[in-house]
Amino acid sequence: MTEVKSGDTVAIHYTGTLRDGQTFDSSEGRDPLAFEVGSGQIIPGLDAAMPGMEVGDKKRVEVECQEAYGPVNPEARQAVPREGIPDEIPLEIGSRLQMQSPDGQAVPVTVVEVDEATVTLDANHPLAGQDLIFDIELVSID
Repeated sequence: MTEVKSGDTVAIHYTGTLRDGQTFDSSEGRDPLAFEVGSGQIIPGLDAAMPGMEVGDKKRVEVECQEAYGPVNPEARQAVPREGIPDEIPLEIGSRLQMQSPDGQAVPVTVVEVDEATVTLDANHPLAGQDLIFDIELVSID
C-alpha cells in the first residue's frame, strides 16, 4: 500500500479533544478534512504524525501546546477604553469579535473582561496553551 509522504494531499476524519476529554472539534457528520502534508495548512504536531500512514490507518496523536496553537501570550491581551467600542457590539464575556490591526489585517479576539471603563480583549487562539489529542483515520491519499 501507499504510505503518506510530505507533499501528498490527504483526507482524514478526526475528533479533537482536550486532556479532560472535552471535544473541541470533529469531522463527524461532515466531509473529511483535506490538506497537503508538510505545507503548514494544519497544526505542526498533527501534520508531523501523517507520514507513514496508509489509507484505513487509525491513530491517536497527542500534540503538546507548542506544536498546536502555542502557549498563551500575555501580550495578546489588551484593555481598550469602553467608549471606543460602538454600542451595537456585544460585550458579554466570551463574545468573539474581530478587530483590525494597524496594517489592516483582521484579528479575531475574545472579550475576557468588562468593567465600566475598559473592555479586555484577548487575541490568543482559543486553544492556545492547551495540549490536544486527535483520534484520526486516514481516508485517502492523492
